[in-house]
Amino acid sequence: MTQTQHSYDAVIIGGGIIGCGIAYELSRRGVRTAVIEKNVGPGEGSTSASSAIIRFTYSTYSAVAMAYEGLRYWENWQDYIQKKDGDTTPNFHQCGMFAVKSKQVHYLKSLPHFDQIGIPYEHWGINEIKNRIPSFDSRIFGPPSRPSDDAFWDEPTELMEGGLFTPEAGYISDPRLAAQNLHYAAEQKKCSFYFKSEVEQIWTENNKVQGVKLADGTKVDAPIIINAAGPYSGTINAMADVLDDMSIKTRPLRQEVCVVPSPEDLDFEKMGMAIADDDVGIYLRPETGNNILVGGTEPECDPLRWVPADHEGEIDPEQWEAQVLRLNRRIPTTGVPHQKLGVVGVYDVSDDWSPIYDATSLDGFYVAIGTSGNQFKNAPIAAH
Repeated sequence: MTQTQHSYDAVIIGGGIIGCGIAYELSRRGVRTAVIEKNVGPGEGSTSASSAIIRFTYSTYSAVAMAYEGLRYWENWQDYIQKKDGDTTPNFHQCGMFAVKSKQVHYLKSLPHFDQIGIPYEHWGINEIKNRIPSFDSRIFGPPSRPSDDAFWDEPTELMEGGLFTPEAGYISDPRLAAQNLHYAAEQKKCSFYFKSEVEQIWTENNKVQGVKLADGTKVDAPIIINAAGPYSGTINAMADVLDDMSIKTRPLRQEVCVVPSPEDLDFEKMGMAIADDDVGIYLRPETGNNILVGGTEPECDPLRWVPADHEGEIDPEQWEAQVLRLNRRIPTTGVPHQKLGVVGVYDVSDDWSPIYDATSLDGFYVAIGTSGNQFKNAPIAAH
């Protein structure tokens, strides 16, 4: 890219699912928009590591309402992105989600909001879950612990009460492809994308945004800048000199999920569902090839690993073993495969684990940050 000057109505920093979603919504409204993304293409960062679960189990009305409204975008994804013949789109597997009733789960806080909004749900007993997963162990193992703790291997006798099933929940098969869909849809609306480009400077005048300068010297003028940079959001906020005015900050957090084969007695890809199991400290969902994707719920016994935004780690054998053994406590026929497969990513996490969609003290500088780990589902509605 040559050292020329470009001018837009708005610049978005970050080309993940959030950034591409905002780009599409602005461009379809006639706003001259550009996206600056350091990776080679859309959705290559934290979006690609998302488990992409579509759920509504939150403790506040606003979070439940937003997630449920966002559901309609995924149910009508091809219409929303104005899919053309030959375009490839991800599948929305509406397999439902089962939340284990335990002392750690906040599912009861969701129910008044479900009733007010009209979200269907079912109280499942042990028999209902065993009809779908016969080898499901319905004992209460919690609170979560690590395999190195003696308590992990205790044999409990108390049974859970069952769980909460939301039939409209599910997951998106390919989160990166969803971001690519939004990128292409935005391009059709004349949005410009600067890939393999890094923001070096945000320049201002009289406390008002003027534009950005890229590492290669390119200057991009815009009176509006939106920080959707994922794990790099804190770095971008520092460039804009707005950190001192923000009571809630963001940090990059290492995350990893495991992928293991379904047990021989279970076709989890067909019969399975998303499961939130705070009793043992994991969540899971079906994965392509009759596999099970297993992630952690950040139980207190698991240390949080704050890392640089550009962290590129490999599977941690100890954490992989902890999550797979937790899965085996719940579905004991799974076993522990020899090959350790999974995905390592970096999430953008706020101090209170809630997303920040807001203006800042710098005129024209907006943020859509703290979104990793639970906001993939909300990308279209947040952008809208």
